[in-house]
Amino acid sequence: MPDIIKGDAGVMDALAALCTQPNAIRHTEDSFGNGFHWYTLDRADEITGAAKILKDAGARLAIIAAYNRQGDANGLMHSACYEFVLKGVVYGVTVNMDAEHPSVPSITTIFANADWHEREMMELYGVNVTSHPNPRRLFLDEELDKGLLGDIVPLSIMMNGSTSNDLWERILSDRGGQS
Repeated sequence: MPDIIKGDAGVMDALAALCTQPNAIRHTEDSFGNGFHWYTLDRADEITGAAKILKDAGARLAIIAAYNRQGDANGLMHSACYEFVLKGVVYGVTVNMDAEHPSVPSITTIFANADWHEREMMELYGVNVTSHPNPRRLFLDEELDKGLLGDIVPLSIMMNGSTSNDLWERILSDRGGQS
């Protein structure tokens, strides 16, 4: 790894120990010199170990982004990338879910802000997040199938500001206007 790549060597080594597959680790930087470290875990259930490593080092969870793989050529159903920030360096930890490992454990007990991200994965993509302390839906009616939105609404439409605004208006009206 070039000297120019920044990051916590202990964290990088600990995360690397969870990644034994070829090409599971990448280190990059952007044009501003910001360091990025990308890890693809061997198994989805190892995300709790990775989250603990990062929490113990003082990292914060920035975002969890899920996507539907629709049973790609490698048999993957879903993937989720957890992005953590530690001293200005991004550590992206990806988990893949397939028929053998169809779910991912919740990290909400490690990072409380994972709550909404995980609930969104369950609701919009149909990802099974085990041991989540509050698995109720955020946006959609209970009558709709989990993951339905990810199958029928393209991401560009879902990310449209008016769509998001409509969802928030509905949530707020259901709560009597309270945020």
